[in-house]
Amino acid sequence: MGGFGSDLEFVDKRFHDLTIANARLEKLYDRCRWAEGPVWFGDGGYLVWSDIPNRRMLRWIEGGEVGVFRADSNYSNGNTRDRQGRLVTCEHGTRRVTRTEPDGSITVLADSFSGKRLNSPNDVVVRSDGTIWFTDPPYGILSDYEGFKAEQEQEGCFVYRLEPASGVLEVVVNDMQKPNGLAFSPDETLLYVAESGSSHDPSCPTHIRAYPVRNGGLGGGRVFADVSPGLPDGFRVDVHGNIWTSAGDGVHCFDPAGNLLGKIKIPEVVANLTFGGPRRNRLFITATTSLYSVYVASNGAQQP
Repeated sequence: MGGFGSDLEFVDKRFHDLTIANARLEKLYDRCRWAEGPVWFGDGGYLVWSDIPNRRMLRWIEGGEVGVFRADSNYSNGNTRDRQGRLVTCEHGTRRVTRTEPDGSITVLADSFSGKRLNSPNDVVVRSDGTIWFTDPPYGILSDYEGFKAEQEQEGCFVYRLEPASGVLEVVVNDMQKPNGLAFSPDETLLYVAESGSSHDPSCPTHIRAYPVRNGGLGGGRVFADVSPGLPDGFRVDVHGNIWTSAGDGVHCFDPAGNLLGKIKIPEVVANLTFGGPRRNRLFITATTSLYSVYVASNGAQQP
């Protein structure tokens, strides 16, 4: 599908070195209800993402073809790949985190904590040691639009760390209202987590927090950056440690110190993004009804 020129907003001159002035923002697909969870499969040359309310996962293949990847996704949201290249998915409808095995079978990784059902796992990342970290806000149980309306069983909305080999699940962040997107710094010394509580509480801050990684767990968090307009949802980190995050008016880029460098304006509210392409220098952006892409002058640090 055709595109149009990307609208770059420069806050810091360093953003010129991270973007390509003549790169076009391309609309690749536009028939979603709420597009989320993009994940790049470099070994297959395709992108998979979630269309949550339509209860499906879609696949875009290099060359432009779009088809159904999974017809009944259980209202899947965030996706990533583990160190063996297997798909790891957060499912709102079943309130669980799953792994898709090479033969296509589904392994349930986590669906409860302390004997109670999870809220609705939202986004997920895998560390180099194989541990799986995911957020668990209640969006999938608030209504029947992105899951099934139900009572919340957990005492709060937490970030969890799962050891797949042992099955041990533990809370690593319990001081956020609705933790959402998350990603590690390139050296994995920090875990960044988006606060999206303002979706239902205007008094909640719209920021990304940074937590130091210590002995497999996390230390106390701090505010990394405020995101406005809108709120931070999903985001990714590049090889230089810059964070590229969703926002109400597009994609915002922050340096490792939390300074805003610039924005890529998108005509729809952005939910999530990922780096892809053979050189991981193409941003794939899920924004409300559409999948967009644009080439940048940086490379993603995440996932195989």
